[in-house]
Amino acid sequence: MNRGKADRDSIENVVQTFIDRYAKANTRETTWKETERLLKKDVVPAWTGRRVQELTRGDVIDLLDQIVDRGSPIAANRTLAAVRRMLAWCAERGIIASSPCHGVKPPSGEHSRDRVLSDDEIRTIWISAEKMGYPYGPLTQLLMLTGQRRDEVAEIRWSEIDLAARTWTLPKERVKNATAHQVPLSAMAIAVLSRLPRIHSRAAYVFTADGEKPTTSFSRPKQRLDRLVVECAATVAAEPVAHWTFHDLRRTAATGMARLGVNLPVIEKVLNHTSGSFGGIVGVYQRHSFAEEKRAALEAWGQFVEGLVADQNPTLNNPKERT
Repeated sequence: MNRGKADRDSIENVVQTFIDRYAKANTRETTWKETERLLKKDVVPAWTGRRVQELTRGDVIDLLDQIVDRGSPIAANRTLAAVRRMLAWCAERGIIASSPCHGVKPPSGEHSRDRVLSDDEIRTIWISAEKMGYPYGPLTQLLMLTGQRRDEVAEIRWSEIDLAARTWTLPKERVKNATAHQVPLSAMAIAVLSRLPRIHSRAAYVFTADGEKPTTSFSRPKQRLDRLVVECAATVAAEPVAHWTFHDLRRTAATGMARLGVNLPVIEKVLNHTSGSFGGIVGVYQRHSFAEEKRAALEAWGQFVEGLVADQNPTLNNPKERT
């Protein structure tokens, strides 16, 4: 084999070609960037200088074991998923005969979370987010009020917001199921958005430091917010809020709407789920947008959160009393 082909098939070049030719073209920006991060963080350093044809199942298992041994079992699962897709792509293109990932199982079991925040925890997190300020404070509040995914909210653009119509429209390129999704904005959500600063007149993103790029780092802001949550809980003599994630806000919103009497199909439409009530043949023929039902559901949820924040006691069994 000539030197040029050997260089082309090195793991460094294969990773970059896979990102450029496949990942960027077929997955969302946040997804391909995470795939690139995983591959360049652990895969390239471990296999630098090797040709992709030389890799064996043992190499894959050794790599995963190293990641698990450093205390990152979930990262090992994610790395396997990225490597599996990349090597399957190599096999599809004839670069390798077959993928060495065949038969390799994720090294660590994962269990879906079922954490739902209590009313006191909702209040404590909201107040703490208020103290935290822009951008992560109002971002947290909008996550709570809309029930949308973290990155969808973090990367929201001003062009997607219609304050007059009280809607937020996510283009299909920005959603998990590649279907445009309209989110009605409750009065509480509009109040949050209306208070936000504009970095400059041409700023594209709602939550941003420079107007040109969205917020992408969550680890340190979450740590800061957790400290504020602890301080707030101590001040109001509330139970501490332990082990919560941003995704718990989405689950809490869904559960809260169910408590308020919202039907499951409406909640699924709010969350932009295409499985469940709208899976299979039902999804093919069911084209009702549920626009008004979604608006009523999110407005009821917004009013409930507003009542909690104001230290009121909303009536869960009859949301119409608050409209």
